[in-house]
Amino acid sequence: MTELNKTPLYDVYQQYGGKIIDFGGWALPVQFSSIKEEHHAVRTKAGLFDVSHMGEFDVKGTTSLAFLQKVMTNDVSVLRPGKALYTAMCYEDGGTVDDLLVYQKGEDDYLLVVNAANIEKDFEWLQQHKPEGIELVNRSSEFALLALQGPAAQGVLQKLTDESLSDLKPFTFKDDVEVAGVRALVSRTGYTGEDGFELYCSASDVVTLWTELLKNEEVVPCGLGARDTLRFEATLALYGQELSKDITPIEARIGFAVKTDKEDFIGKEVLKRQREEGPNRKLVGLEMIDKGIPRHGYEVFSEEEEIGFVTTGTQSPTLNKNIGLALIDAKHAELGTEVYVQVRKRRLKAKVVKTPFYKRSK
Repeated sequence: MTELNKTPLYDVYQQYGGKIIDFGGWALPVQFSSIKEEHHAVRTKAGLFDVSHMGEFDVKGTTSLAFLQKVMTNDVSVLRPGKALYTAMCYEDGGTVDDLLVYQKGEDDYLLVVNAANIEKDFEWLQQHKPEGIELVNRSSEFALLALQGPAAQGVLQKLTDESLSDLKPFTFKDDVEVAGVRALVSRTGYTGEDGFELYCSASDVVTLWTELLKNEEVVPCGLGARDTLRFEATLALYGQELSKDITPIEARIGFAVKTDKEDFIGKEVLKRQREEGPNRKLVGLEMIDKGIPRHGYEVFSEEEEIGFVTTGTQSPTLNKNIGLALIDAKHAELGTEVYVQVRKRRLKAKVVKTPFYKRSK
């Protein structure tokens, strides 16, 4: 049996009651107290997540921008030092290689943050397409990453640093900030639908940072379970579910990260056609009418016709409703349309509803 990968925080999970699972080859906590408790803590106070399994690549060189423009769907030229951008990488057929963040640290100096399960694949893809003169380095093992999320996040973090956080807008960051005696890149980003920060530091420093942040009574440690329910309610795509090599960013409704009016990039032709003509499939929100929970992979029907499948579904802790996201034939995607979800041996009625399911009040 292959030994699971571990983050630098693995040995301290037990101190906080972490329940460990195999998550794509990583030993990570699914919860510490309960998924619902952790979910509500992030919606009302603050939660702390270990996301050190994510991958980090350096891209440097005088042709870095041209290279990134070629492989990314979004317009990387809008970045300036201190700004971050959400984007995707696609295959020629429009299928998604990965969705990721690009940070511009300086002129011709970028940091890419990719999904853990895709680190090797993404690195090979970039290597395959990079021109001469580009320095591409996989630094994933050197980095640790914490996500502090929730309405209390700024107040909590500000107590541990002299750097003003109030001027950090969404998708901006400050590098080499001292937080609780640790040097970190502090980014106003997250994956929960709440305000918050992501803190990139050296793998050797993350235990100190984790421990100091959890000394604040407003912060609770959170696992992958709450991370998933939080991002799902906010309708944030998860690679392997809403996005895959067989699902394009347009189908998955992250078209805001696809700029088909920029110069040529891999997958542009297909994505431009989908944008202009409309995709054959669309990601929609479902709310169950009959009693049952729509789970990942369940088939969706219109009468007897199979029209798609559920990408993610659960009982929403915030809304207390059984809801799901489903990729279905576009002709059935109109709001209010009634469909059926195959839940085990029964077909249960659901309706297409507006997303995101949850949006925080400003």
